[in-house]
Amino acid sequence: MILIGERINAGFKDIATAIREKNEAPVQTWARKQAQRGADYLDVNIGAASRNPEDMAWLVETVQAAVPTKISVDSTNIKILEAGLEARDGRGALINSTTADPGKLEKLVPLAVKHNASLLGVAMDERGSPPDADRRVENGAMIFMTAVEGGLDPDRIILDPILMPLKFMQEQARHVLETIGQYTNLSDPSPHISVGLSNIASKTTQRSLILRTFLVMAIGQGLDAAICDVMDDELIAAIATAELILNKEIYSDSYVRAFRLKAGASG
Repeated sequence: MILIGERINAGFKDIATAIREKNEAPVQTWARKQAQRGADYLDVNIGAASRNPEDMAWLVETVQAAVPTKISVDSTNIKILEAGLEARDGRGALINSTTADPGKLEKLVPLAVKHNASLLGVAMDERGSPPDADRRVENGAMIFMTAVEGGLDPDRIILDPILMPLKFMQEQARHVLETIGQYTNLSDPSPHISVGLSNIASKTTQRSLILRTFLVMAIGQGLDAAICDVMDDELIAAIATAELILNKEIYSDSYVRAFRLKAGASG
């Protein structure tokens, strides 16, 4: 399971303030915490705190000074993405994200190839978020084929079927699960499949339970990555158990601890 730590994001007040004040401490604290808990990538996102590419470069450099973990450069602005990628010290990277919009793909696929980065594609197009599994599969296939034709190996492509808030769009969760299963048939080996997990539990009172339950169901369908809270012990234990039941890991009485140790080593 590819774990992408969600916490270095200007959507959180402490990170937004740190970016504005150029305060390294909160950023590096969260970088170390997430790396120690097994994150394979650390998502870095300056969000609405800044439109200046130099701030993304600062954020990437600040994270790199604290941990050796790979970086997920997260923005809808290509100049900000480029600044983050250029600031890397050579470690692995993920571009988060493109959509199925041909205009975006023609810019971001070459950028991923140039920087030897992976690319996360969200199954959205110019019509907006897909209403059903069919359009999610159509958009995902478009992203996948364009990326492969542009020179990306399938192992460096991550598809995101777009997870919607359960409280407001309850029917969408079923479509996402169906889409995940269909994505596994796009190629052999299949692309990686991820979700922004927190979205499904937005504004809910049983947040932790909803996150764990959906993630286990999605893993059963073929999900193998998630942007999530790697600090959530119960969530990580659920992932470890799901992978054990699917025979992806060897049983031991301390399998949860073994999963944590393995994740930490790979991150």
